[in-house]
Amino acid sequence: MMGHWIIAPVVLPAFVAGVMVLALRSDLLLKRIAGIGSILALNAIALALLWSATIHGPEVYFLGEWPAPFGIVLVLDRLSALMVALLAALALPVVLYAIGSGWDRKGAHFHPLLQFLLMGIGGAFLTGDAFNLFVFFEILLIASYGLMIHGGGSVRTRAGIQYVAFNLVGSSLFLFALALTYGLTGTLNIADLAQKLPTLPEGDAALLRVTAVMMILVFAIKGALVPLQFWLPGTYANAPGVVAAMFAVMTKVGAYAVLRFGAVVFPPELAATGSLLQDLILPAGLVTLALGAIGVLGATTLPRLVAFGGIASMGTAFTAIGAFTPETSSAALYYILHSTLATAAMFLVADLVTRRRAHARLTEVAPPIAQSGLISALFLAGAVAMAGMPPLSGFLGKLLILDAFRTQEALVWTVVLASSFLMILGYARAGSVLFWKATALEVPAGRWPREGLAFSATIALLAGLAGLTVLAGPLTDWLGETAAGLYAPEAYIAAARLGEGG
Repeated sequence: MMGHWIIAPVVLPAFVAGVMVLALRSDLLLKRIAGIGSILALNAIALALLWSATIHGPEVYFLGEWPAPFGIVLVLDRLSALMVALLAALALPVVLYAIGSGWDRKGAHFHPLLQFLLMGIGGAFLTGDAFNLFVFFEILLIASYGLMIHGGGSVRTRAGIQYVAFNLVGSSLFLFALALTYGLTGTLNIADLAQKLPTLPEGDAALLRVTAVMMILVFAIKGALVPLQFWLPGTYANAPGVVAAMFAVMTKVGAYAVLRFGAVVFPPELAATGSLLQDLILPAGLVTLALGAIGVLGATTLPRLVAFGGIASMGTAFTAIGAFTPETSSAALYYILHSTLATAAMFLVADLVTRRRAHARLTEVAPPIAQSGLISALFLAGAVAMAGMPPLSGFLGKLLILDAFRTQEALVWTVVLASSFLMILGYARAGSVLFWKATALEVPAGRWPREGLAFSATIALLAGLAGLTVLAGPLTDWLGETAAGLYAPEAYIAAARLGEGG
């Protein structure tokens, strides 16, 4: 049993960030050491939490020994442990890339902001209370805005303001939804809501449906789901490449929240909401996937191409989540693991390219870049993964999703396959402009620092995709059990020990 370790993914980065701000403000080397040490410790803790959740089942942590639903609780189960492990696994190559590329030199607070972002995202995955989900949303929003404008520039600042404005609208909507939920039930604890919502009188059904829709809209903003995806291309394309890579896991917070609330709080068998969430999420996921693929085909810069690829990946994940069955949710979880690593790797590759090119446009050819052979190989691997081509995990992820829909929804097959084809064309066009046609100019590439650490971080993410492919069998079995437990939340509710302390 993990006991106090459950809160470590929240407390550890918060403590380290505070130390960085107060005591290490002017010492970049010590901030780097503290940042790497914190993230290494976070990875070890995440693995221990994952092991404990697998062996012992759901566990709860009561802050201040106040019992649920009155106090603040963190709940560790297989799903939350998986997402914390994904967060920690992504953070390590990102911080190494930031150091190796020198991005962390361009602002005094890169490392503490990254730690606060880890705190917010980790808390969002672990919280067992809807109001504290809002609190952690705000923490990660503030930290992500600081990282978004890292390095300065008017274009980046404008994109950051648009990003914050969109998310503040979502935060306001979330507060209204929380107020309605509390007014209906007298609680915001997730386990308590799962017990109380089925017992609400029929006269409250319409208000409950409004509440559910409002919450889903909030999570759709976080997850860049149509029609609330407009903030993502400009934000991710204009953010520093290393920051955009870290943001690849932020959209998964929205997907996680939809999955958690759709399976536990508003399950398909809840009479008041019925198939409402499925009717909203599944079509929106398909449209998001299609728009993302079209965006990849028509992107004019490499960062925007990768950003639209991220939108397409979220559309794929939401399509699987939107069916709200254990089979499709298991496939969605595998694809979320894949798309997080693949999108982050492609943002790092895009940064390697744009830092070496005279311009970022894909509409005209530029002279060849330094180290083009290695970078083109990394681009090819990332493009194969993002488009869902064999032999990498993107192909297996889409195959799992298609197999989960094999007896229904022929439209899903059509959209997934057609969008994959469009993405293949888009990435092939970009690769041709960046690497093939550039060699025809016969202009020698300039000298460039080796950036061994930055390249190693990018390769590590791609190696993670290879690991997902090799371990697909046992991993999908584990994810299948995780999804089955999500739709049978009795153990999750029992762990909350509602009304009991300690």
